[in-house]
Amino acid sequence: MRRAPVAALTAALCVALLPIPAAAQDYAARVARILRATPLIDGHNDWPEALRDREGDKRWTIDLKDLSQVKGEPYDTDIARLRRGMLGGQFWSVYVSADLPGKEQVEQTLEQIDLVKSIVARYPETFALARTAADVRRAHAAGKIASMMGVEGGGQIDGNLSILRTYAALGAGYLTLTHSRTIDWADSATDDPKHNGLTDFGKQVVLELNRLGMLVDLSHVSEATMRAALATTKAPVIFSHSGARAVNDHPRNVSDDVLRLLPANGGVVMVDFAPAYVSDKSRRWAADSAAEKTRLNAPPFRGLYIGQPDKAAEAYAAWLKEHPEPAVTLSEVADHIEHVAKIAGHDHVGIGSDFDGVGHPLPVGLEDVSTYPKLFEELMRRGWSDADIAKLAGGNVLRVMERAEQVAKGMK
Repeated sequence: MRRAPVAALTAALCVALLPIPAAAQDYAARVARILRATPLIDGHNDWPEALRDREGDKRWTIDLKDLSQVKGEPYDTDIARLRRGMLGGQFWSVYVSADLPGKEQVEQTLEQIDLVKSIVARYPETFALARTAADVRRAHAAGKIASMMGVEGGGQIDGNLSILRTYAALGAGYLTLTHSRTIDWADSATDDPKHNGLTDFGKQVVLELNRLGMLVDLSHVSEATMRAALATTKAPVIFSHSGARAVNDHPRNVSDDVLRLLPANGGVVMVDFAPAYVSDKSRRWAADSAAEKTRLNAPPFRGLYIGQPDKAAEAYAAWLKEHPEPAVTLSEVADHIEHVAKIAGHDHVGIGSDFDGVGHPLPVGLEDVSTYPKLFEELMRRGWSDADIAKLAGGNVLRVMERAEQVAKGMK
């Protein structure tokens, strides 16, 4: 038997120890392995509101297993696609319009909570209600999607802490301090400020959320409100669906100055997929589109074709042909995730898609809930480790939930 030369053996050993080229790695297998161990948790999905708006009373009975063939505007969510996307936990938004009177907001919020519970009860093999991190882990271990709820706007408590406590008792896991409107106690990112952040009552809301073990959600709020909440809270916060303002300077996104505050707080920015929040070119196109609609028809006093909706629609269609909506991509969403991780750290970033809440088109590659793995694969191609992908997918928000639960116990 001839022996190979020592030099040849050494060379062969060195080749064997070289890292596997990125192109040769099986990213899909890596993602599947991670998501079997760590539940993928999305911070925000508006499916209940989409069902309410589009199906009316049929929302209580419609088959939710496969909505891909439903006529009209497509749904981003159904059970079949949730399974393909390997989702392990979801904060379902129980959103209602911030323009409604307070009492109507409360009534409709209760209906939305009832709808989420109804969906879970109808499909017990798929969903399990969850309120704590332990609940999420149990559901994931049983092969179910942990279903939590987020109340998406401080107006939905109608200025009453008893209503907030009732939502907590019904299983709500977070309160977004404002939605699109500034309210009596907190400034919104997309409305004129009135309070320079939070009023004294707003600070009471934050502390009551801490006491109840509900998460303080700072998506939709002004930067002054973010800072006031961070200075008040005793528990980590979340941004349930926001991006990085340094990547796209939209007021719904989070500035680097605020990102730098997160490590001390322990909170998480859950990056969303809404094109106008992801892409500067999409943000600018959306502003131009809205301006054009106003220019054409803005009753009762303004518009080139004021009071002539058919003519205005025809003119807007012509404008759209000349100014098509720019495409946004999965890669651009990954840019936001990487920026949050760069400034705040890998312990402070998560996923908050906003599926079924922002219309269409969605970013190319992230068209519905089946596509989460593609986003993780893109980050792997950029060099993310399995450990950091696990944190992004759900590990970080589970840590936040556990800490909020500890704080609540200490405040009883």
